[in-house]
Amino acid sequence: MANHEAQGRTGTPYPVPIERGKILEFAAATRSANPAYWTSDAPVVPPTFLTTQLFWQEWAGDDANPWRHVELDRKRGMHAEQEYVFHGPPPRAGTTLTAQSRIEEIFTKQGRRGGTLTFAVMVTEFRDADGRLVAEARLTGVETERAPEADS
Repeated sequence: MANHEAQGRTGTPYPVPIERGKILEFAAATRSANPAYWTSDAPVVPPTFLTTQLFWQEWAGDDANPWRHVELDRKRGMHAEQEYVFHGPPPRAGTTLTAQSRIEEIFTKQGRRGGTLTFAVMVTEFRDADGRLVAEARLTGVETERAPEADS
């Protein structure tokens, strides 16, 4: 069962260096043919590139990741949604952003087969060297109250 007291918990800030090689690796992994990623010395990030911040968050230590306080049961949990919002042009290689995550919301809805569904939403803000909000990543996880019953 999710820990509703985790709502509002904020992790410590951590750096997210935007490296050209990592952008190229990401573009290759996603099979992108977009020349914006391949031909520039300072390419922009692909829209979903910010997912890689989870690695930086892990490397930054336990205090950076507030998600661990949510305590969703992994046997009944899943990743439900991911959203990215850019507040201007996407960042380019050579930039270092500062990221900080918070548990924005934990709520329940009645499910059809697995009982009550518990949702948790983590928002990660990405800021530039001047403190300007560049982008946000919104991760939603869900946990079922019980395993869905097999169809008859």
